[in-house]
Amino acid sequence: MKVKAIVALLLAGSLGLLAGCATPSVITLKDGRQIQTTDTPKLDADAGFYKFKQLDGKETTINKDDVLTIKEL
Repeated sequence: MKVKAIVALLLAGSLGLLAGCATPSVITLKDGRQIQTTDTPKLDADAGFYKFKQLDGKETTINKDDVLTIKEL
């Protein structure tokens, strides 16, 4: 019985830790549009694009010159 309880606690703690890693963000573009992301956008400095996943799960890239701000929610 104790083993099951310990395993359940470890599993719950692991899931909580993984959920805490995601940082939803809002990208505001220079034209005023806003895009919500599931995690912090990653900058590909060589290509000049931000890569991120939208709320619908679609992978998207956007030119860094079009971005005004990126704020964490």
